[in-house]
Amino acid sequence: MPKAAAAPAPQSEPASYEAALEELEQLVARIESGQLPLEQMLAGYQRGAVLLNFCRTRLEAVQEQIKVLDEGALQPWTQE
Repeated sequence: MPKAAAAPAPQSEPASYEAALEELEQLVARIESGQLPLEQMLAGYQRGAVLLNFCRTRLEAVQEQIKVLDEGALQPWTQE
């Protein structure tokens, strides 16, 4: 009797913004290589969407914290 395909294990939330960004960059490179089977490409795309949402959420939270620190006015970023 053939074995049923195991459901993929849910992937954990990234430890940090940087970890999520690094994983996302690796996923994009593998998808763009064109070497992934369709199933893995779809799984990679889904994971990428999760990582992208994680990064956006973190960036928005930091932006809100900066607004509070700047007394409600978001200041342009300048490097000295």
